[in-house]
Amino acid sequence: MNAQQAAWRARVLPPVEKLAGGLVSVPVPIPNNPLRYTLCYLIPGDDGLVVVDPGWDSEAGWTALLAGLTEAGATTADVIGVVLTHVHPDHHGLTARLRGASGAWVAMHPAEHDTMLRDRDTAPAVALGGWLRDLHVPETEIDNLVGTFGTAVDQHFAPLADPDLMLEDGDLIPLTGRRIQAIWTPGHTPGHICLLDADSRALLTGDHVLPRISPNIGLQLSGGDPLGDYLQSLEKVTVYDDHEALPGHEYRFHGIAARAAELTTHHRDRCAEIVSIVEQLGDPGIWQLAAALSWSRPWPEIGPMKVAAVAETAAHVELLLKAGTLTRKQSADGTQRLLLN
Repeated sequence: MNAQQAAWRARVLPPVEKLAGGLVSVPVPIPNNPLRYTLCYLIPGDDGLVVVDPGWDSEAGWTALLAGLTEAGATTADVIGVVLTHVHPDHHGLTARLRGASGAWVAMHPAEHDTMLRDRDTAPAVALGGWLRDLHVPETEIDNLVGTFGTAVDQHFAPLADPDLMLEDGDLIPLTGRRIQAIWTPGHTPGHICLLDADSRALLTGDHVLPRISPNIGLQLSGGDPLGDYLQSLEKVTVYDDHEALPGHEYRFHGIAARAAELTTHHRDRCAEIVSIVEQLGDPGIWQLAAALSWSRPWPEIGPMKVAAVAETAAHVELLLKAGTLTRKQSADGTQRLLLN
């Protein structure tokens, strides 16, 4: 058991660790969140450091990031770039502060930037309410969910630092003396990337592959087929099975192919459960379907995370619609219902 895994089980912050190839992992705390921390990574090159996923914007997080740099023998002045695996605030939150302190460039996949621009078009609470309305969630439930989220809605959709560089699939990050390649792995977000350090035999997986939990794969505000994308992306990273996975949360691990297979099975089983529930209920809407599925807690106790549960249910339904297993029909009250083909 490595130090990160031991710390996770002990429910304490793991240590800053120096890894193969000179990489350094830095735990950046996420206040009041069961994920506890984001694993930020420092990648040294000949001309300075690149920071991957600086973490959640808080004073505790900033202090932890600075302490990690110090332990690596560096300061913010040594940071020349920031790379984001994706733009969720637990990964991207400190980017603007770090860029302000260092003058570093910021890089991400163009699909992530597109997501950021789209999310700025509408006030956060309005965007969330409209998205839930599009999924035909009952109006009383929408009011309750948006109200329960409170300021968390604004934090999740708040404008974050824009990129200076775009990283397409296969691009190398601009760090002299290193070959770190972006691998586009859409699913968790449209522009999620992993970072391949072939020389160190390490794959920085962000939230794409985690050792213990399944990342949320939910239908995006822009629609699409995120679960279909995710399953293809899981297959894509199995070729790096002999690499160590350096994830954005929990702890590093070996066995990328086996973990990808477990995650694929989880989602296939969930699809089978959805088919079974649709058959039992006859013609449910997304809300009724989500409420009938099995979750880690009883549905009434899920609270504001019902938003993620509905998004995940909708993503599985989208995959089943594309496969022809399910079909939609418009009911007399204007809501969309699901039927077995």
